[in-house]
Amino acid sequence: MRAIVVVDRHWGIGKGNDLLFRLPADMKHFKEATLGKVVVMGSNTLRSFPGGRPLQGRRNIVLWPDGPRREDCAVVRSLGELFASVAPYPADDVFVLGGAMLYRTLLPYCSEAIVTKVDADGGAEVFFEDLDRLPGWSCAAEGEKLETNGYTIRFCTYRNAAPLPCRV
Repeated sequence: MRAIVVVDRHWGIGKGNDLLFRLPADMKHFKEATLGKVVVMGSNTLRSFPGGRPLQGRRNIVLWPDGPRREDCAVVRSLGELFASVAPYPADDVFVLGGAMLYRTLLPYCSEAIVTKVDADGGAEVFFEDLDRLPGWSCAAEGEKLETNGYTIRFCTYRNAAPLPCRV
């Protein structure tokens, strides 16, 4: 399992249940990474998408303990159900999309985090773990800086030295 996230310079990820920035280069990067794969999210992340609809071209799994059953995505009620739902897929094909609570819960199970770093302060209300300071995590790759929509970004890959197995 891998996390994929956009962070500001303070590891902020969101405000008002929305992204901090509109970054066309990151959206292209995100789509290329996740298309045809499995995406895992919490209910607030699903509701933040246009019309509250899941992402097309991906298997959407939503951890939503008291949420309604839906035809357009898999709703799971517990970590056990979530782990059972992702078990048939290769671990590298499963991406955690957020929100903050789900990232915090699942980050120990992730082998990697694909992080888009934005060189700006987005005024975030919610934050991702600072992987530069989190024990067991290290930056394995750091891309070149690039400009998109007036922001400087960099794609980075962090690795977890000892991810937990996906079982409860």
